[in-house]
Amino acid sequence: MKIDGGCHCGAIAYEAEIDPDKVSICHCTDCQKITGTAFRVTVFAPESDFRILRGLPKEYLRTAESGNRRANGFCPDCGSQLYATSVGGGPKVYGIRLGTSRQFADLPPKRQTWHRSAMPWLPDFDGIATSEKQ
Repeated sequence: MKIDGGCHCGAIAYEAEIDPDKVSICHCTDCQKITGTAFRVTVFAPESDFRILRGLPKEYLRTAESGNRRANGFCPDCGSQLYATSVGGGPKVYGIRLGTSRQFADLPPKRQTWHRSAMPWLPDFDGIATSEKQ
């Protein structure tokens, strides 16, 4: 499925080809802190299927619990988080922040990750598979 979107201020636009079955909710504490809320919804796309059409995201690096380095792309003007991807050589997969996509409402999550960090006051997401970590 083709999606498109961009940052809040419109400085950055992207398009991607995604598999709707790869939409997930992440409850990790990094996603909670970055979004300022209980979770983030992400969809994954290989590098060959993700294109920046306008603007230039800024990236900052962080280290995941696994020890892997991750590049987080965001708009330098409005701060909208756009994606995360691996650092270094080799094929990359982009974790697109689905709230930045125009098709967000049509892409329900299929799984939840880092459920061990889920807020206890969230309702159950019936029918969505969960894993305690990645």
